[in-house]
Amino acid sequence: MKSITVYHYDAFSVEPNKGNPAGVVLNSDDLTDDEMQEIAKKIGFNETAFPLVSDCADLQIRYFTPGHEVELCGHATMATMYAMKINGHLEDKKDFKIETKAGILPVSINTYDEKIYITMNQAIPKFEKFEGSKVDLAQSIGIDEHDLEMKYPIVYGSTGAWTLLVPVKDLETCKKMKPQNKLFPEILKERPRASVHPFCFETYDKHLDMHARHFSSPYSGTTEDAVTGTASGVMGAYYAQYIKNMAEETFELVIEQGQEIEKNGKVIVHVEKQDKQYDIKITGNAVYVKKIEVEI
Repeated sequence: MKSITVYHYDAFSVEPNKGNPAGVVLNSDDLTDDEMQEIAKKIGFNETAFPLVSDCADLQIRYFTPGHEVELCGHATMATMYAMKINGHLEDKKDFKIETKAGILPVSINTYDEKIYITMNQAIPKFEKFEGSKVDLAQSIGIDEHDLEMKYPIVYGSTGAWTLLVPVKDLETCKKMKPQNKLFPEILKERPRASVHPFCFETYDKHLDMHARHFSSPYSGTTEDAVTGTASGVMGAYYAQYIKNMAEETFELVIEQGQEIEKNGKVIVHVEKQDKQYDIKITGNAVYVKKIEVEI
């Protein structure tokens, strides 16, 4: 048995316990894959991140849910970069490249008003059509088919992790959602391991652009993600492609998430279209919560 220190940070918030919790294990190069998975399972957060030495970037980050490894996680990237910056594990520079299983991605660290903000590029957006039953899908998240916003398509989207983007009518619809995650794989026949990401254009904070919830794949071992970086990024690409139908231009969205589960996260999404392709970045911050000791 050995003791591992896991640092609990909340991402997309400057207030402890109001963002998305992520575990960060500093100095994790000596851990095996099985040990990383065991640590993530014992911590129980949606993701625990393990920064490692990289041969092709400034660092490598691996991400584990309690159930399996994932290619990319936005909130855990925010937490990891913040933790490494605060604890003196990064060079004194602004721009970094991180190696992930979704590719090598640029990350920058900036300070505004004495707060640290991390901006990360995401993978090129991809979309796939959802061919399943809208009735079954709605029922699996505790709503009715008429609660869906039929003006916009339900599609799978990815900027590093696949999720099903589900437009709904309003905040009341979001409030009454009760996911039955175990039903997702049978409904999401094209991508049975995908998560489900309902969203609407009504917001709790009237100054923001979109509101969302995020229900985990049952294979991940968790039920709901408080504030989701990768899904927020692909929401920006969805907005550009299916709602704004934008030409060559740049815009930003600020997305809120977590209010139904007593969180209050915000993600800034930057969208730029170049050569018929969307460049997606997200910006957020993080805050230290506590240390957790895990025996493996």
